[in-house]
Amino acid sequence: MRPAGSKINRWIGHAAAKPLVFLVAALPFMWLLWAAFSNQLGANPAEALIRSLGDWTLRFLVLVLAVTPLRVIGGWPALARWRRMLGLFVFFYACMHLLAYAWFDMEFDLAGIVADIVKRPFILVGFLGWLLLLALAATSFNRAIRTLGAQTWQRLHRMVYAVAGLAVLHFFWMRSGKNDYAEVAVYAALLAALLGWRLWRRLTRI
Repeated sequence: MRPAGSKINRWIGHAAAKPLVFLVAALPFMWLLWAAFSNQLGANPAEALIRSLGDWTLRFLVLVLAVTPLRVIGGWPALARWRRMLGLFVFFYACMHLLAYAWFDMEFDLAGIVADIVKRPFILVGFLGWLLLLALAATSFNRAIRTLGAQTWQRLHRMVYAVAGLAVLHFFWMRSGKNDYAEVAVYAALLAALLGWRLWRRLTRI
């Protein structure tokens, strides 16, 4: 391991690093709460809150998928300590995104939400992505690994790439009404690169 990589790895493995990363990961949500209560979210605060929570879900999803490449390329094995926590933050922000939609857009009208899922494809895709995240979050603990077996658990958690695809498609359809695809293209390129790296690594092991 390179000296710089060794220093970074020691910092990542430090007892204080994980709580610090937890705090940093929670900061966007705390800022959004402050902005909402202090009227800092613009002319349409409900829409801004819903979209911001969705954006942070996608950002953390990209970050989780980047953990393994960074761990391997950078020589930072201690990064694996953060993966589960960051994955649960993906689920947390996705839940807050769904909650904000159900609250501000639909006023908790269950029949209306079901009708919206059936009527609008981008809502359906987003909901399917959330259901997959629910399965991943529910099985993210050591007991689930022991119950399912390591191989079954690994196959299940590869669904994170399906979640990523659904998230980008959800984002694409949401932005299509405004013909604004620049940010969608960035996320799609990042996810394609991460998936390509994983496929390349698997092929080179054969």
